[in-house]
Amino acid sequence: MSRLSKLNASNPKVWLVIGVGLAGVLILAEVQRRRITAKNNLKEDFGAFIERFELLPSPQPPPPAARLPLSGLTFAVSDNFDIKGYITGYGSADWKRTHVAAGNTAVVVTTLLRSGATCLGKTVMDELGFGILGENKNYGTPINPANPSHVPGGSSSGSAVAVAAQIVDFALGTDTIGCIRVPASFCGILGFRPSHGIVSTVGVLPNSQSLDTVGMQSLC
Repeated sequence: MSRLSKLNASNPKVWLVIGVGLAGVLILAEVQRRRITAKNNLKEDFGAFIERFELLPSPQPPPPAARLPLSGLTFAVSDNFDIKGYITGYGSADWKRTHVAAGNTAVVVTTLLRSGATCLGKTVMDELGFGILGENKNYGTPINPANPSHVPGGSSSGSAVAVAAQIVDFALGTDTIGCIRVPASFCGILGFRPSHGIVSTVGVLPNSQSLDTVGMQSLC
């Protein structure tokens, strides 16, 4: 070993420089890993959707009439809302396999379409609405955009994730014991549960008819 090598090996500044260099490499590798993960999540819509489709709103009235109030906004619905021509799966592969497509669209969805909003699909929920973590063994657990290492909350997990990821402007779900508010709080968005009976539940699969309430999630 040369005198220079011995000097470098015994010099703490050399080890400091080497340590900083290695730390930089590790940080860059982690940043790259997170970027790749984020791109993959974006491609997969954060796992928020069970089915993607597009229900267009009613035509705009001719001038000078005012434009429809929700014109230009997009929304999604949990898998317990009826959409004509689609099976309401209730977040369950078994339920979906043993039921037929809905003959009508839920009243609240029809109201939103007539008000100018566009529906972009059905979102993941806890199976049969029984759960508060937002996990689903059939379709996978949606990724919480606010904290990917944490669950998104449930049961309206996919709706909350679709809003938090800014895939849609707002989303519908049902709230029986917190199923709108819990995922909203987990994902860092607004969850609103109206008073029971204010919003029609016709065309929405029930969990507890004395408690079920159609609610909304949106960005704050």
